[in-house]
This record gives sequence, C-alpha cells and structure tokens, in this order.
Amino acid sequence: MIFAIEGIITVCLSLISFFTLTDRPATAKWLTQEEKDLAIARVKSERVAATEVLDKFDTIKMVRGVFSPVTLPTSFIFLLNNITVQGLAFFAPTIVRTIYPKESVITQQLNTVPPYVVGAFFTVMIPFLSWRFDRRNIFFIFTAPLMMIGYMMFLGSSSPKVRYGATFVIASGAFPFGALCNAQASANVVSDTARSSGKLFVLLLLHHQPSLLTSLAAIGTVVMLGNIGGLISTWSFLPNDGPNYHIGNGLNLATSSSIFILSICLLLWMKMNNKKRDKRDVDAELSGLSQLQIQDLDWKHPAWRWKP
Repeated sequence: MIFAIEGIITVCLSLISFFTLTDRPATAKWLTQEEKDLAIARVKSERVAATEVLDKFDTIKMVRGVFSPVTLPTSFIFLLNNITVQGLAFFAPTIVRTIYPKESVITQQLNTVPPYVVGAFFTVMIPFLSWRFDRRNIFFIFTAPLMMIGYMMFLGSSSPKVRYGATFVIASGAFPFGALCNAQASANVVSDTARSSGKLFVLLLLHHQPSLLTSLAAIGTVVMLGNIGGLISTWSFLPNDGPNYHIGNGLNLATSSSIFILSICLLLWMKMNNKKRDKRDVDAELSGLSQLQIQDLDWKHPAWRWKP
C-alpha cells in the first residue's frame, strides 16, 4: 500500500511539473519579458564562452562532463556516502529491536523514523547554507566528521541507547551529501550537455534518442556511481557479523574517513588549479579556434575557474 501511495504522489507531482517547469527562461510563462531577458543574461554570464542558454547535444561536451576532474571524485564521494545512507536502513531496525525488544513490530519500525526526520532537516539546512554562501566542498568537509563520530560510537560502545543516538549523528552528516554532490557536479561544468552526461549513456542504451539527452542533469554520473554504493551497502551488514556488526560499522567508518580526506584533497586541488589558470594567456590559447571549438572546451577553457 505504501508503494502505491508513493507512486500516486509521484505521478501527480510529475504531471504538475510537466506544465509548470520549463527548460529555459524564454518559455517561463510566469516571467515578464524583462525578467526573461534578465534571467537569460545571468545564465550566459555564468557560462564561459556560452552564446546560448540551452545548448544542443554534443558528444565532446558529454565526454567533458563524465571525465571532469571534479565530477569523478565527487561521484566517488557519493558512492562512499551511499554505502552509509543505505546501510543505515539495514542497521537501524536492529538497533531499535535491542532497545525495545518487547514492543510490536510497528512500534519498532516507528522508532526508526526519528533519525530520518533529523536527517531530513539537515538535508534542507546544509544545502540552503551551501546555496547562501555559494560553497559546496567546504560542507563536504564539515559534515563527513559527523558520520565518523557516529560510527566511532557504534564501534566504541555496546549500549543500544548510545548506538541509537549515533544513528541521529550519522543521518545528520550523511543525508545532505545527495544534494551537495549533485550541486558540486553541476556547478563545475559549463554546458547543459556536460551536466547531463552521466545519464546520457543510460538513455543511449535504452532509447537511442540523442534528443532526450540534452535535457537531463555530470549529475547522472554522480547518481550512477552513488547507486553502486547502495549495492555495496547490502553486503556490508552480514548476519554472521551481528549483533555488533564490527565489519559493517568499520567499513562505514572507513568510507566516511575517506570522504573527509578526499574532500580536503579535492578542495586543495581546485584552489591550486585555479591559481595555475590565473597565469594562462586566454587570448593566445583561444587564437585560431572557431566558436564551436571554444564552446566544446567546456571546463578546459582557459578562462574557466573551478567553483568549490
């Protein structure tokens, strides 16, 4: 029944979105012409060498999006994060059962909800702060230690209540990564094609319709690798490792620690690479290139700067 309800809500929202969401400012019916012109100008100003708001499908740009030096590590970070997020769903009911062994299954299931409520709050708050300060990578670094602390609590204590408290800490750190990783990948490519490149491969295989590809969001690459993390998580908490699940909790401590280290390295690399780009002669490097060739450079354009 719950899946039917979720499906109905999803279908209803998709129908509303079909009529209300637009692919570019020029088709937004709720904007005046002056507001459309302003929105178009803003979009173009944010994109290096862009001459159009909605670009057409381009294989070179697609490859640029997939193999961006920011997209790939961000995707791997999301993979590691999804091991924790999906693994928490397996482990939380076990924790609750040890605290409330005499309660009904329904009551036990209800007690797995509060960590997700707290996680949902941080999923909204952290991306809001990220948008407000126009920074993403720094929030990777700030939230990863919450996961590390949570799994240290799991490994360092056998108290069910301490472990239950740890689920709140983990959810607070892990859940915001979904929005942050997608935003990071999207902010660090130029074209729509590059942003959509991750799902391009899937649609090419399923539909063989390139026209569909331009409207998708390097985000697909993040989602694709993130789902692999979810697959790994199903094998992280094995029955023979219970009830303390040292292997599963140790694995998640390792993944969260790796996220912390990778996030710091990625931030340092972006800052160092931006400094190198400051020394490049833009006009000299672009000399002799056509407008199409310049646009196809995407993040390789000498005037481009990474946005941590």
